Amino acid sequence: MQITPIPHPLNATVRVPGSKSLTNRALLIAALANGTTRLTNALFSDDSRYFARALQTLGFELTLDETNHERPASSSVEMTVTGLGGQIPASKADLYIGNAGTAARFLSAFLTLGHGQYTLDGDSRMRERPIGDLMAALQPLGARLGPASAQNWSLMTDYSRICPPVKILASGLPGGKTTVAGNISSQFLSALLMVAPYAQTPIEITVSTELNSKPYVDMTLAIMRDFGVTVERDEYRFFRIFPNRYSPIPNYPIESDASAASYFFAAPAICGGTVRVENISRRSVQGDIAFLDVLEKMGCAVQETDNCLLITGRSPLHGIDLDMRDIPDTAQTLAVLAPFADSPTRIRGIASARVKETDRVAATCAELTRLGVQVEEHFDGMTIYPCQNFRPAVIQTYNDHRMAMAFSLIGLRVPGVTIENPACVSKTFPNFFEVLDTLR
Repeated sequence: MQITPIPHPLNATVRVPGSKSLTNRALLIAALANGTTRLTNALFSDDSRYFARALQTLGFELTLDETNHERPASSSVEMTVTGLGGQIPASKADLYIGNAGTAARFLSAFLTLGHGQYTLDGDSRMRERPIGDLMAALQPLGARLGPASAQNWSLMTDYSRICPPVKILASGLPGGKTTVAGNISSQFLSALLMVAPYAQTPIEITVSTELNSKPYVDMTLAIMRDFGVTVERDEYRFFRIFPNRYSPIPNYPIESDASAASYFFAAPAICGGTVRVENISRRSVQGDIAFLDVLEKMGCAVQETDNCLLITGRSPLHGIDLDMRDIPDTAQTLAVLAPFADSPTRIRGIASARVKETDRVAATCAELTRLGVQVEEHFDGMTIYPCQNFRPAVIQTYNDHRMAMAFSLIGLRVPGVTIENPACVSKTFPNFFEVLDTLR
């Protein structure tokens, strides 16, 4: 798909779909609650579809609003989930979750509550994404799980290289004390937290490393509170969860996705003008809303009205030096802004991005270089220099939705930018390019 530049300042209003992170957390918690929960503005994309189908395969009653479900261009639907109070109906299931990281991590922990044998597998990239830290944390709690190919899990001492497929031999989760590493993915901790109320005894979790993406753990704790469960904690170092039960919610609205919104927050920084993004607030529980602070540091103006954010680009755009450890999903968005700034931009703290849908550090550096941008790759990020002479290029997306969405922004100003495999945006934002066209 070739992106057509916009030769004038922007003056547009957009709305992005529901949050993937909130949708998948709400699906898991609603399935654990005892009763029916209706999720409104839930994301309907590849990732949430894999999660929903896995729950259906496990025997849960889960329905989608048929009106939106039958419209491929729509990315938001209503989902109704009937939870069974911690019970998993199926005693055997083989689940396929594509390259959906949240589904892989959350379901692995969720399945330990069942009674039976389950396997969980994904596509070729998912088979390269680590899940061993979660397995290592679940085993001291009484869970029996490990790599599907291994014969004797009790002999395993190194979990660092374990990726799907995984097998779970479930007979409920006894509970107890455990430690979990947080430097690869905060989703391991979130998975433990969400299933912990259904263990037979209290669970105590100690985080053994620096925790990446802290706002996502805050999000997990917030949605657990919404469904009636609170967690004792000492900052991000220690958590205690007592046996409890989630309460179903008749109508639970899902916020619009702050990660998806970041591309439309960024567009006026590149093109000038103003973009209004509806149904989202700076008070969002999503950590990626902090990307607005990044834009303000670069010189943009941000205003908020009733449930609407207005971002105005201002020239010149300034380069910044930023640790993005807590908001790594917006690092590519910053990376495509950086060549338009008046000074270099240094992105730090995103080593965890190397084990996402692709190695996002290497991929972003490669595609910026393809466009003629000078960039230096570091283990935990990159330094990007201002660019005056972009080259036309076909951008490789590596089947990564965020590569496609971020690099399309450069094409709004630079002629000759073509996005390879644009359909990969279906992972989280199926109608992204339709919404992008509304900026014109």
